[in-house]
Amino acid sequence: MKTKNILIAGGSGFLGRSLEKYFEGAGCDIRLLTRNPKAENEIYWDAQNHGEWIAELEWADVLINMTGKSVDCRYTDKNKQEILSSRIDSTRILALAIQKAENPPNVWLNAASSTIYVHSETQEMTEDDGIIGDDFSMNVCKKWEAEFFKYDLQSTRRVALRTSIVMGENGGAYPKLQQLTKLFFGGKQGSGNQFISWIHVVDFCKAVHFIMEDPGVVGAVNIVAPAPVRNKEFMALLRQSLNRSVGIGQSKWLLELGAKIVGTETELLLKSRNVIPERLLEKGFKFEYETAEKCLLNLANR
Repeated sequence: MKTKNILIAGGSGFLGRSLEKYFEGAGCDIRLLTRNPKAENEIYWDAQNHGEWIAELEWADVLINMTGKSVDCRYTDKNKQEILSSRIDSTRILALAIQKAENPPNVWLNAASSTIYVHSETQEMTEDDGIIGDDFSMNVCKKWEAEFFKYDLQSTRRVALRTSIVMGENGGAYPKLQQLTKLFFGGKQGSGNQFISWIHVVDFCKAVHFIMEDPGVVGAVNIVAPAPVRNKEFMALLRQSLNRSVGIGQSKWLLELGAKIVGTETELLLKSRNVIPERLLEKGFKFEYETAEKCLLNLANR
C-alpha cells in the first residue's frame, strides 16, 4: 500500500487505537484528534468548534471519524442528548471544515452503527433491504448518517461504517463477556434467540482499509462478519473457548435489574441484530474470522 496520511478523529478509544496500530503497521502516518492529547501525533479538538486542528485536514489523505459518547450507559435525558450531540456536532464541524479546505481529504470514513436496523430474529438486514426503524437508538443512527451525507463535498468520497459489536481483547464487549463466562455466568441472555452481529477487531481494521482503498465503495456499508449467530449459540461457543462447561443464564428481568445497577441498558444484549455485510462480500472482501467459533478461539488464546 502506498503510504498515506491518516487523520483519526476521536482516536483515543478502543476502535481508534486499534486503527492507529493497524495502519502504523501498514506504514501509514497517523495523527489523532482528541480532547486529551498526550503523544506527539495527537492534536487537541473539542469535537464542536473550529481550532488549530483544521490544518490537519490539509495534511490528511484520509479522515476517519470515530467520535461519539459510548452507548454503554443509562438512557437518561442527559445521556440521550450527549449521545446524539456528540455524533452530530463532530460530524458537522468536520464537514464544514472540509468545505473550506484547499486540499481536503480524498476519503472520509465516518462511524455509524448496525443498530440502525430493527430487531429481527428472522429477516436478514442488508444495506439495500434492511428495515430501518423508529426508536431512540435507530433515530440517532438516522440523524447521524443524514448529517454526514447532507453536505456538498465533491472532492471527498464518503462512507458510513455501520459497525456491529467489535470483538477484541483490549476493549469493547469481549473482556466483559469473558469475565462473566469465567465466573460461570456465561449462559444465554434473555430468550437467547436474538442474533448477535459481531466482527473481530482484525477484520474491522482490514475492512476499513479495504473500503479506504476501493474508490467504488460509497454510502453506507455494514461492517459485520458474514455469519451472525443467536445469543445462546454465541455464549455456548464462548464457554467452549474458555473451557467452561457451565454457564448460568440471565432472564430478561434479571438483566433489567443488573443494567440499572451497573448503569447500562439491556438493549445492548437483547436487541436481535441480524445484519449481513452484503456490500463487502460483493466487493470481494475476505474475512479472516468468518465464524464466531474461529473469532472466539482466537481471542481466548491471545
